[in-house]
Order: sequence, then structure tokens, then C-alpha cells
Amino acid sequence: MIATMGNKKEKILLEDIFVKYRPIVGFRVRKSLGARNPDCEDVANEIITNVIEKLKKKEFRGESSIGTFIYTITSRRIVDYIRQKSKVLKHVPEPSAYPDPQEQIESKERAETIATAIKKLKPKYREVLYLYYYKDFSREEVAEKLGISPRRVSERVNYSQKLLKKYLKK
Repeated sequence: MIATMGNKKEKILLEDIFVKYRPIVGFRVRKSLGARNPDCEDVANEIITNVIEKLKKKEFRGESSIGTFIYTITSRRIVDYIRQKSKVLKHVPEPSAYPDPQEQIESKERAETIATAIKKLKPKYREVLYLYYYKDFSREEVAEKLGISPRRVSERVNYSQKLLKKYLKK
């Protein structure tokens, strides 16, 4: 494929662009991003593809050398890549710390104590707590399910909470 450069009457073979400038672009990308970066080849190929597309669209005006044109595109793409990666890294959450074994033991003991206290409640209070907190039903949904008024649901929830506090203080 042949592309003509803007004001210059010179013709460029696009294959020659790839053969001559791909190694240079690849070197510059590896130097800027780090040789071990797995994206180097993709970025370099993207740059060459971008150069060829711009030449086909006659966006190269010939006011500078083709090398300068490619160097500018390469520099801009490298900066864009670095900005994109740094944005991604800013939003990565910190890994959570390992749970403290002491806290885990205390949490388990607390859960067992609460479960024991709930078992001491009468079934009508246990059922209201189960539907309201565990199943996350609204007051009206619990009332409908149990066939009682929403006000009665609130009373049972409040009374069962008072009983649980009393059991847990012991």
C-alpha cells in the first residue's frame, strides 16, 4: 500500500514504515514501560497501526519528518497508557487485614450466647424476630404472615429485645 505525504511529493510504502519503525517503536515502548511489562507488544503494535491509519487518512502533513511524526504518536500513546494504569491503581482497594483470632473467638462466643438467649424466648417471639430480622420482612409483611396487626408485631419485637437484653446481662 502506498501513502503520499502532505506537501511533499514523496510516496511512502506502508510496509516500509512497519519494517523500519516497528523495532524503534518497540524499543521505546519497552524502555518507557519496562521490558517485563506484558502490554509492551500490544502498545507498540497499536502505535504502528495508528501511524498507518493516520497516513492512509493523509493526516501527516509533511511539515516534519516521518520519524518525528511517529515519535510524537509513540510518546503520546505511552503517556496515555501510563495515565490509564495509574488511574486503575488509584482505585484498587487495599487488601483486607487477616482477621484477628481473638476477635473471631469472641464473635463466635457472642453468637452462641445470643442463640442460647433466643432459644429461651417463647415461640411467638422467636418467630417475630426470625421474620423481622433474619428474613428481613417489613412490619406489615410479618403481620400478614402471622395474622396479627403491625402494631402487635412492633410490640412483640420490642418486648423480645427487652427479654434478650435481660437474658444477656445474666
